[in-house]
Amino acid sequence: MMIELNHVSKSYGSKTALNGVSLSLPQGEIVGLFGENGAGKTTMMKSILGYLRYQGTITLDGEPITRKNIARLSFATAEHSFFPHLSPKAHSQFYSEHFPSFREKRFLALMEFFGLPMNKAVGSYSLGQKNQFEVIMALSQGADYILMDEPFAGNDIFNREDFYKVLLGILEPTETVLLSTHLIEEVSAFIGRAVLLRQGRIVGDTTTETLEDQGKTLMQYIKETYQYRADRVSRALDELTGSDE
Repeated sequence: MMIELNHVSKSYGSKTALNGVSLSLPQGEIVGLFGENGAGKTTMMKSILGYLRYQGTITLDGEPITRKNIARLSFATAEHSFFPHLSPKAHSQFYSEHFPSFREKRFLALMEFFGLPMNKAVGSYSLGQKNQFEVIMALSQGADYILMDEPFAGNDIFNREDFYKVLLGILEPTETVLLSTHLIEEVSAFIGRAVLLRQGRIVGDTTTETLEDQGKTLMQYIKETYQYRADRVSRALDELTGSDE
């Protein structure tokens, strides 16, 4: 059981966002999706969810992703997909009616963990609280595949670290998380696989177990893959502060 992308490409006018991406996401993995701004991370997630038109094929257990199986996917995005005028309690009732696999026990536990008020309109939450609620709904929907695109903008490091620990504790063996984030060092202990995008192409795909066997950290692997130049800052400063003579 898996999501499969085969030669997926997407362009916005003359700009290529995805360029022939092929990727398999089996159930039961926590996958980190990494890349610079504009690498194609959000475009890839939105293509999987059917929010964008693209070239190539994306399937779920060999079938196209349509209204028949889209409930097996959920999405947490900083753009937010909740109903701002509804309270969390009303969201819970709505999701229970529309998603037979809605995990009410998980929903209540996560609401308590983050300390979010149940009867207050979500639109009145702070930005950090809104992002927390977005993640809660994605995790509680009952989906097999949970896609998260920079889900914790506006949250402090303690909330983020505690959440990663809770995430490992609540996920069932059949649940897969695809997590797009720039917080590489924070998530390195919690993911099992890293996928690297650059200019719309997959340039790296490895497991944290492989990196451990090689004696490498995730950050070292990413820097090597992107051919990061450690002297780029000093060179730039030399050019900016050097004499014109």
